[in-house]
Amino acid sequence: MPRKTLASLAFLIFNLPIVAEAQAPSGMPASPPTLIRAGRLVDVKSGRVLEDRGILVEGDRIAAVGAYDEVRSRAPGTTTFVDLSKATILPGLIDAHTHVLLQGDVTQADYDEQILKESIPFRTIRATVAARTAVNHGFTTIRDLETEGAMYADVDLKRAIERGIIPGPRMFCATRAFAPTGMYPVFGYSWELKMPEGVQIVDGPDAIRKAVREQVKYGADWIKFYSDRKYYMKDGALHSWVNFTREEMAAMVQEAHRLDRRVAAHAMGREGIEAALEAGVDTIEHGNGLTEPLIDRMIAQKVYWCPTIYVGVFVADGRGKLWQEMRDVEAKAFGLAVRKGVKIAYGTDVGGYPWTENQAKEFAYMVKYGMTPMQAIRSATVVAAELLQAEETLGAIEPGKHADIVATAGDPLADVSELERIKFVMKAGAVVRDDLSKLP
Repeated sequence: MPRKTLASLAFLIFNLPIVAEAQAPSGMPASPPTLIRAGRLVDVKSGRVLEDRGILVEGDRIAAVGAYDEVRSRAPGTTTFVDLSKATILPGLIDAHTHVLLQGDVTQADYDEQILKESIPFRTIRATVAARTAVNHGFTTIRDLETEGAMYADVDLKRAIERGIIPGPRMFCATRAFAPTGMYPVFGYSWELKMPEGVQIVDGPDAIRKAVREQVKYGADWIKFYSDRKYYMKDGALHSWVNFTREEMAAMVQEAHRLDRRVAAHAMGREGIEAALEAGVDTIEHGNGLTEPLIDRMIAQKVYWCPTIYVGVFVADGRGKLWQEMRDVEAKAFGLAVRKGVKIAYGTDVGGYPWTENQAKEFAYMVKYGMTPMQAIRSATVVAAELLQAEETLGAIEPGKHADIVATAGDPLADVSELERIKFVMKAGAVVRDDLSKLP
């Protein structure tokens, strides 16, 4: 072997442990406990607000919650104190539908620009900024529902966050998403050119089962597919063309569940939603065309809904009359779903609109369309944690759960838009942002 190559290998071998030690130093003393004094604590489980509470954090977990004086009496002498006595404290927020590898695509040209002109490394660099933006806005956990042609870059981003290389939320990844031949962009180019695809193209039950296994192999926490396309209004209802055959959808869901992965279905029109529910999916994404019978079926099957309202509002005028109608029918469906008791989890589709827009804007629309502020907050905490099957560790401020804690200066139960102005963020016991406790 050439001497230069040996020298290079030696450099790598002797430097890798140093890098690992820098990320996770061994033999270092644990961080001291932290005691947060919460002026008002939103108890999302009971739907109540509790006054003057203490939250004791040890490591990355919540050790105790209770009356401040009582919790303080139990705190070790080495405890660090964080005074949020004038603030409203909530669990870290969960966004169950994001796209960190996208930066907004109101038009087809916006989408093509990213898929065709930006490399996956460049898009991943931009995704690190999106991840930091999310956690700074109080979203300590996200479910990222596909990379839009960026392969498994979401899994790489997740690992970088877990190793402390970059700041960002806890991530649940869906990797590439599925659609059949001819049903997903990029469209409109010469047939002589082999253009990139925004998804993993799969046809036939056997190929689909193999593709599910492949995605799980490379780190998919969830499986996502596109149930429908070609939306159109008829008789006041939103309809769609179904992408996959019944056998194909069944194979996808069965294989995912066999491998202990849940399935999210992009389904906008009535037919797409119905087909996804028949296949046994776990969540409906968007769901603009929900009708009362479909809502009843979702409740019976215990299927969660991520409405992603704000993205529809954001893109409607740029995409024209049909999308304006889709926005309006979803508003009606949302109100009905709230009244009937559908499990509605907070999901924004941010990335479908630019990350420069605060993803907490969804809260105001949820309240406008029929939720109380407490219901909207619960959708982004306890309900979203249940969707992720992570209710034992996420979604509430309770002993044993991850110390994911956010705070606002104002009262989000009086004005839910306060959640667009998060001032304090703690993720897994580490303070990410603090614009409150240091103020006089």
